[in-house]
Amino acid sequence: MRTLCFAVVIGLAAASSANAMDNALRAGLLKLDPQTRLEQRCDAEVLDRITHDNRDYKADRVVAYAFATPEMHQDSIRSPGAAFRSRGEWYRLKFKCHTAPDHMKVIDFRYRIGAQIPKDEWSKYNLYD
Repeated sequence: MRTLCFAVVIGLAAASSANAMDNALRAGLLKLDPQTRLEQRCDAEVLDRITHDNRDYKADRVVAYAFATPEMHQDSIRSPGAAFRSRGEWYRLKFKCHTAPDHMKVIDFRYRIGAQIPKDEWSKYNLYD
C-alpha cells in the first residue's frame, strides 16, 4: 500500500509544473493516514534534496527499507539502509527526516549518499529498473 501511495503522490508531482507540483503533492499527502503521510513526505524530501543538491543525480525513486528497516518515530524517520534510483542506477542512502506534527513540513533533514549498487544485486533488495 505504501508503494502505491508513493507512486500516486510522486506521479502527480512529476506531471505538474513547479508551483502546481507543490499543490498536487500537498493534496495527495493530505489524503493519507498520518503514518503513511510521514513516510511519503520524507521520501519526497529525499528525491527533492538529492536532485537539487547535486546535479550528478536525478533521483526518481527511493526505497527506505532496502537494506534495513527504518526507525519510525511519531514525527521522524531514520533510515540507515535506504536506496535511491538516479538515471537508471541505484545507490545506497542513509537519511534522517523530522517533520512538523502534521507531517506536511520537513523541519530537519540529513542524508548521505553511498556506493552505487551493482545491477546483479537489485532483485535481492527489491530494486527495479
